[in-house]
Amino acid sequence: MSSDEVTALLTDAYLDELETVMNYLTNAIVLDGVHAEEVKASLEEDVDEELEHARLLGQRLKQLDQSPPGSEQFEAQQSSLQPPADTTNVQSVIDGVLEAEDDAIETYRSLLEAAQSANDPVTEDVAVTILSDEEAHRSEFRGFEKEFPMD
Repeated sequence: MSSDEVTALLTDAYLDELETVMNYLTNAIVLDGVHAEEVKASLEEDVDEELEHARLLGQRLKQLDQSPPGSEQFEAQQSSLQPPADTTNVQSVIDGVLEAEDDAIETYRSLLEAAQSANDPVTEDVAVTILSDEEAHRSEFRGFEKEFPMD
């Protein structure tokens, strides 16, 4: 794999992280109900982590003489993370988070592989760091999925 593939994956991941920030923040605001509180708190905390991921990716792009993309290059992808019409439908948000985390994990594994092939240990380190966070997020939301009351 080439450094072009590395920068393409970094760019895609950067945009994905920013979309995740928007969707996690929105869902943390709109969810209602007694069962929503723990999920909302987790989403609020994850917003900061996902924003930090975007910063790391943007900084790595800059180090590689690339520019992180602006909003005109953004195309929404996370349809499963849109706020539910029924704001008490916490399960739909949990499902959306799990899908987003699975996609992120796949992206960071691809980035790690591309960085290894391009002999880019700095990007490898960025990918491993973020991959670890994303796997922790997925694990937490799998726990929510198991504990969430089935109506």
